[in-house]
Amino acid sequence: MFESWLDWIKSLSMKEIDLGLDRVHQVLKRLDLSLESTVITVAGTNGKGSTVAGLEAIYLEASKSTGAFTSPYLLHYNEQVRLQGKPVSDQILIDAFQEIKKHSENIPLTPFEFGTLAALWVFKQHRLDVVILEVGLGGRLDAVNAIDSDVSVVTSIALDHMEWLGTTREAIAREKSGIFRPGKPAVCGDFDPPLTLIQHAEAIGSPLFCQRRDFEYQENGFHWNWWSDNKQFCDLPKTALALQNMSTVLKVVELLQPSLPVKREAIDRALKRVTLPGRIQVIPGKIKKILDVSHNPASVALLSDYLKKNPVLGKTRAVFSMLKDKDIFTSLKVIKNVIDHWYIAPLRTSRGMSEDKLRDIFQKENMKNWKMYACIEDAYKTELDDANENDRIVVFGSFHTVAEILRLLSLTDVQ
Repeated sequence: MFESWLDWIKSLSMKEIDLGLDRVHQVLKRLDLSLESTVITVAGTNGKGSTVAGLEAIYLEASKSTGAFTSPYLLHYNEQVRLQGKPVSDQILIDAFQEIKKHSENIPLTPFEFGTLAALWVFKQHRLDVVILEVGLGGRLDAVNAIDSDVSVVTSIALDHMEWLGTTREAIAREKSGIFRPGKPAVCGDFDPPLTLIQHAEAIGSPLFCQRRDFEYQENGFHWNWWSDNKQFCDLPKTALALQNMSTVLKVVELLQPSLPVKREAIDRALKRVTLPGRIQVIPGKIKKILDVSHNPASVALLSDYLKKNPVLGKTRAVFSMLKDKDIFTSLKVIKNVIDHWYIAPLRTSRGMSEDKLRDIFQKENMKNWKMYACIEDAYKTELDDANENDRIVVFGSFHTVAEILRLLSLTDVQ
C-alpha cells in the first residue's frame, strides 16, 4: 500500500520542478496547518543536510522534541521525515498522504509540494519543541518557504540549478534569502556572502549574522574553537561533518538559547555522534570506500580537498556519474588530479547523463584511465575486483550514484 502511494505521488505532475507558493498556501489554508513549534528553515547550495543533522543532534541531546524534513532521500522515502531523529513509519506517512490528498482536491501539486505538506501535517500532530525544514531548491519559491521560520539559515551560495535560480551568485543569493522574515534572525554560513543577500536582509529588517563577520571558528588539532560577540566555546570535539556547517549550527543554537536552552555538555555529545549518510561517508575495510553525494563544483571541490588531505599508499579509484543538468566539466576539473582510475556509467533516472554524453565529456576533457560500464553496479563491482589493499574507492557525483552503491552494499556481503 505504501509503495502504491509513492507511485501515485510521483504521477501527480508532469513537471518535477514547478516553483511557486500559491498551491501550497491554498492547501495550508484548507488544513489550517500552522506549527506552534520553533521553526528553523535551512537553505543553501551545499551543506543543508549537514546543518539540519547538526541542529537535530544538538536539540535531541538537549532533550528537546524534534521534527526534521530533508530531501532528497538515499534509499527510503521515510528518510525525509524524521521524529526524534528517526524516520517515521509507513503508516504515519500514509495517514498524512490521505489528509493531504483530501484537502488538495483540484489543486495540481507537484510531488515535492505534496511531500512537504505531508511532513508538515506529521509535525502538526506532535507537540514538538523544534522543527527543522530543509529547502528543496532555492528558497523564495520553494514549498518549504510557505511556513514562517523563527530563524532562517543560508549555508552557502554557489552556482547550481542556474536554469531556475539565476546564472550568478548574486542572483542565486537573492533567491535563497527569500526565506528571511522581517524581525526574525537570519544566519549565513558562506564565507563570502553576496551583497544581494545582505541587502535583502537589511531591506526587510531581518537581523543577519554572517560567518567570519559575526561568528567564527578555528581548527585546533583534534578539537576546534568557536566564538561570536556573545559566546565562546573552546576545545569542541571534531565531527565527521564540515566545521563550516557546524559553526553555522552553533550560531543558530546561540540565537535560540532563550527559547530552546542548550548546555555545553549536550553540544559536545551531539558533535561526537552526528553523522550523515553519503557526506564523505567512510566505510572502513581492507579497501576503504568513501561515499559522497557531491554533485556540483563547490561540493566536489570539498571532496577533492578531503582526498588531498587524507592520501593513501595505493590508487584512488572513482565510481562516478552525474545528472545531465549539472556542471560536469568544472566538477571534473577540480578533482581529476586526485583520481587515478575512473569507472563511469549512466544513472537509472531520466535526469541522468547518458552514456554517450559521459563518453563525449571524458574524451573532450582528455581524462586518463577511464572505462565505461552499462550501470553503476557493474562499474563498482569491476572497480572492487581491480582494487588492491592499499587502494581506496570513491563514489560520487549524485545522490543517485551513492544510493545505488548503498543499496548494493545493503544487499550483499561485498565490503
